[in-house]
Amino acid sequence: MHLQKLTLLNFKNYTEAELDFHPAVNCFVGNNGAGKTNLLDAIHYLSLCKSYFNPVDSQQIRYEQDYFMLQGNFEKNETQEVIFCGLKRNQKKQFKRNKKDYSRLADHIGQFPLVMISPYDISLVIEGSEERRKFIDNVISQTDNRYLDTLILYNKNLTSRNSLLRQFAERGHFDMDLLSIYDEQLKITGTEIYQKRKAFLESFTPTFNQHYRYLSNEAETVTLEYVSQLNESDFEEGLSRSFPKDKVLQRTGFGIHKDELEFTIHGYSLKKFGSQGQQKSFLIALKLAQYSYLTKEKGFKPLLLLDDIFDKLDDLRIKKLMEMVVQDSFGQLFITDTNRERIEKVFNEIGMGIKVFEVDKGAVEGGHIKSMEEYLQAKDE
Repeated sequence: MHLQKLTLLNFKNYTEAELDFHPAVNCFVGNNGAGKTNLLDAIHYLSLCKSYFNPVDSQQIRYEQDYFMLQGNFEKNETQEVIFCGLKRNQKKQFKRNKKDYSRLADHIGQFPLVMISPYDISLVIEGSEERRKFIDNVISQTDNRYLDTLILYNKNLTSRNSLLRQFAERGHFDMDLLSIYDEQLKITGTEIYQKRKAFLESFTPTFNQHYRYLSNEAETVTLEYVSQLNESDFEEGLSRSFPKDKVLQRTGFGIHKDELEFTIHGYSLKKFGSQGQQKSFLIALKLAQYSYLTKEKGFKPLLLLDDIFDKLDDLRIKKLMEMVVQDSFGQLFITDTNRERIEKVFNEIGMGIKVFEVDKGAVEGGHIKSMEEYLQAKDE
């Protein structure tokens, strides 16, 4: 699968743009704030129906405009696919595949899988457990539509149960029969989510370890650990044990919404003891493992988006990363960087041609192929 063409209209800082891509490596170069990352975000939007950075759809519309439009022309399984997304202010977002509307946006998730690596990913390390649960859920949802539906239902029942606990506290009377209805629903959906998360991590972790060993040249030992209350007890027992505290706090204290994914390096917390370079290598390995998992589960290669990933990586790790992502196990690649010479030098050293786009204040120029031979010729001149 690869993206052949991207069209933008009134998206973020772009008035209008149309880009034709190479099926292998595409690079967006320019100063900070030029709009390089916005191009990656447009691709992310077409794949996952939302921005990677901002959950408010209306804030993707260009300043003082009333709508935005995105269109992507994909080649998938030797078939042409056209994905359209449009949004007008104060109206519902519209998604079409080959001119046909989706009845549910959830049906689009996983059809055109994508992995994005960005400085924003540091939130996975420094923020709370919700960010790490979102990471797990995002990966599984791209391979299992039922998972997303089950997660939505779980969260809906969790909200209802918490609301009921508050009502009971206000009235001073607890209706255990009514509460048991929500307990049963949480048990059914929560157990299914737990089992899928556990199976996912068992499959995912060895691949992550392999990628990190390669990036770090086997210099460090890191671990991922899935921590869940359901590792110790089942849902029914856990809800029962938690109920006295739930009554006081007026919220549900047991369930998969408390799950955690712990990151360690040499046995210590990555957040507290990992350097910036180690944290970045950890996150890159995490996302590359996501890519490998999606490739295995989907049977074809997702898109890979690398946003400003060279910052805080030493030259050795940069070269090893690029060597890894241009191998046959990876598909179409999109990269942003502020330094054109650096990115051309990296790919020249590994003998890979690239297509370079110059980005400046929401305008895109170039898009010519820069082969290793062209690079050497220009250097000699």
